[in-house]
Amino acid sequence: MYEGAIADLIEALGRLPGVGPKSAQRIAFHLLDAEPAEVQQLARSITEAKERVRFCGECGRATENDPCSICTDVRRDPSVLCVVEESRDVIAIERTREFRGRYHVLGGAISPIDGIGPNDLRVTELMQRLADGVVVEIILATDPNLEGEATASYLARMLKDMDLSVSRLASGLPVGGDLEFADEVTLGRAFAGRRTLG
Repeated sequence: MYEGAIADLIEALGRLPGVGPKSAQRIAFHLLDAEPAEVQQLARSITEAKERVRFCGECGRATENDPCSICTDVRRDPSVLCVVEESRDVIAIERTREFRGRYHVLGGAISPIDGIGPNDLRVTELMQRLADGVVVEIILATDPNLEGEATASYLARMLKDMDLSVSRLASGLPVGGDLEFADEVTLGRAFAGRRTLG
């Protein structure tokens, strides 16, 4: 099929998460058709991000500063901690402008199939953060999938004997969605998490 540098480029792009063979091929040919300056800028951006971005020593979020801007923000409530799987989850929550506490990024979720257990996550760091007694509320905001549920359950068991309020983000129907297209699990959670009006 393809050989040499084109084959190497397609193969490298295909290793990126969410990029299948067809997408890798499409991206490769887009890059080959692009202006050299555009491709060089992309390469510089990747190299620069790899060199400058690190993980916050306190919360584990991807940042250029350690500690990150959220951990150093004095307007944030240090008594409330939202536990998420990845840095991108912090961004999603921040876009809502509803949460004013701090974060703890686990660096993934428990997934026995992928060989990821609790020791592969930032659980020890979480327990160390809770040791000083400043945090009184934990919000478990892991993904509403099998791995996220397993992670939330594991953390809830670890935290149950501590003097903390532990909650899980509600899940259910998306705004603008149709009932007929909702899967059974989502619809079941929407029923379980229903609230009284008025």
